[in-house]
Amino acid sequence: MPNVIVQQLPKTDEAKRELVRRITDAFVDAYKSPAESVHVWIEEYPADGYAVGGKFIADK
Repeated sequence: MPNVIVQQLPKTDEAKRELVRRITDAFVDAYKSPAESVHVWIEEYPADGYAVGGKFIADK
């Protein structure tokens, strides 16, 4: 069974549903996996808990 972990800043429920649908479709198309076997975890981090280039996203 394919397992996917997405780490990101918070997004809307609608955006997350669309992402999960597209990820699932990609595995179904590429690996011929049944959709029910594709597991997707979304881990969201606040902007003050994520940094790029030495600066927190919240500070940009």
